[in-house]
Amino acid sequence: MATLAGLRDRENPMEPDRARAVAQVASVLVDTARVEVDYIKATGQDSSGFLQALPSASISTVTAGLSNGITSITQHRLTG
Repeated sequence: MATLAGLRDRENPMEPDRARAVAQVASVLVDTARVEVDYIKATGQDSSGFLQALPSASISTVTAGLSNGITSITQHRLTG
């Protein structure tokens, strides 16, 4: 979220090289997820095991102190 705010801040903008790097990383993540979905479809599986959440004890959920209609935030970590 701070990254998006930095991109919108006209008085203290993010450096163009950093913004470009953030966009490239986001693009790679989207492409990776797309490949995983295509793999799952092609093999007829329910999941690939590549991008997955850790066991439920390792998933953190925040429900207090949120605003703007957000009711909870769940954070998953990639394994591998």
